[in-house]
Amino acid sequence: MTSLTVSGLTKAFGTTRVLDGIDLHVPAHGLTAVLGPSGCGKTTLLRIIAGFTDPDAGTIAFGADTVAGAGRPVPPQRRRVGFVPQEGALFPHLTVAANITFGLPRAARGDGARLRELLGLVDLDTAVAQRYPHELSGGQQQRVALARALAPSPAVVLLDEPFSSLDPGLREGTGRAVAAALRATGATAVLVTHDQGEALSLADQVAVMRAGRLVQLDTPAAIYRTPRDTRVASFVGDAVLLPADVRDGLASCVFGEVAVPDAHPGRAQLLVRPEQIRLAEASSAEGVAVEVEDISYYGHDASVRLRVAPDGPRVTARVAGDDLPEPGSRMKATVAGTCLAYPVGD
Repeated sequence: MTSLTVSGLTKAFGTTRVLDGIDLHVPAHGLTAVLGPSGCGKTTLLRIIAGFTDPDAGTIAFGADTVAGAGRPVPPQRRRVGFVPQEGALFPHLTVAANITFGLPRAARGDGARLRELLGLVDLDTAVAQRYPHELSGGQQQRVALARALAPSPAVVLLDEPFSSLDPGLREGTGRAVAAALRATGATAVLVTHDQGEALSLADQVAVMRAGRLVQLDTPAAIYRTPRDTRVASFVGDAVLLPADVRDGLASCVFGEVAVPDAHPGRAQLLVRPEQIRLAEASSAEGVAVEVEDISYYGHDASVRLRVAPDGPRVTARVAGDDLPEPGSRMKATVAGTCLAYPVGD
């Protein structure tokens, strides 16, 4: 496998600029998630990397080899790219075995050892080899699609929202299996998704896109803990944004003073994650008075929507799923840990 480097990539369709100067480096053997809302340009980026679409400007390199942007582009069939589309796109008239080995040289398609190896990589039993796609579950179909993409040992594997059509339980299990298979082969992979949980849980690094631009590239932990701006913060996980005044490393807000190390003094928007909001009995000596408006219960945890009394903002706390307060009850709330403060106008 090889690294992938995208430099200054732009693409427009008519007067609409879809990609605007994308710079992205995907290390060899790593899984990078390109995360963004619908229409941000992430699928166009994937198609240009694959060679299905030509860029207007910029370059794409697989390792030291430039495949687009310097002279005549390398055609898709010579880029050694494995592509896994949203729906898997398996050949309905071919068995699982024939689908997986389709991209291999004819002489290698009967190699039973290679077929068993590929099935094992995607955590499928050899018993499925002679089944047809309609006899498989959605998750099994996506695993077969990945095995087919991995069969010719591609330089780069591209996955275009491959789990979007699966139900939540199947989606998570299939995602873990696919990520494990990619890492087992040492693949260099790019996963396009609009699902924040998917990107944070599966990838080694996350590239956040917005309106055709790459706005932040970092580890999943850094993307969540130190988002570049309030829009990234709100997109990657739940965010409570509060007006605040910063001075001497402290932000004054409706919750009192909250630690904001290295923040610039002045008016700011304070980022508080819901899990940082802690609830206590109304008689507690610490915290501000809040009223419980409603609760969304998820079993292991719950989202508690609060109104800061008497006429303050509405905020959401994430708490353990046991011993929940009643809607309408009054409590005290505090903020635990340090927060980020973004200057107003960020």
